[in-house]
Amino acid sequence: MASRKHKTIGVNIPVPQDDSEARTAIREVGDLSRDALCIEAKMNTEISALQEKYGKQVAPIREQIAAKQEGLKMYCEVNRDRLTGGGKVKYHKFATGEISWRLRPAKVTIKGVDSVIAALKSARLAKKFVTTKESINKEAMLKDRETAVAIAGVTIGSDGEDFIVEPFETELKEAS
Repeated sequence: MASRKHKTIGVNIPVPQDDSEARTAIREVGDLSRDALCIEAKMNTEISALQEKYGKQVAPIREQIAAKQEGLKMYCEVNRDRLTGGGKVKYHKFATGEISWRLRPAKVTIKGVDSVIAALKSARLAKKFVTTKESINKEAMLKDRETAVAIAGVTIGSDGEDFIVEPFETELKEAS
């Protein structure tokens, strides 16, 4: 088996040499995080202003598009038989573009799942319309790892470990 090569990271990374330098590094992480948050907040403010500015410019254009599409739809519905060759096709090509009619796929919407299941069971349609799904309870396996790993095909990996730096933040209290 070939040995794996490990990349060395941190070649140009300053490593604290004592507790004082570590405290300074944590403070600097906090300072840099706050700087990044300020820049992101400024960016979001500018994005919001741009969205509002251009949104106001685009709104009347979108209204014109919607009105023209609705008028075109009315025209095409009235002339549908002619445009589709008596219903042979579901589209028509004009010199400047194409219109078409498309059926949306059917969908089932159920309100009150429990009452619908009960109604299906009482109508003896449960075998036809009700399914039972089996799934593995992974939370239970994590609680009883020794038993779970004894089963072929089950492995439980490490949760892993993260290194987290959380600089302390202090909020100013309002003067009373």
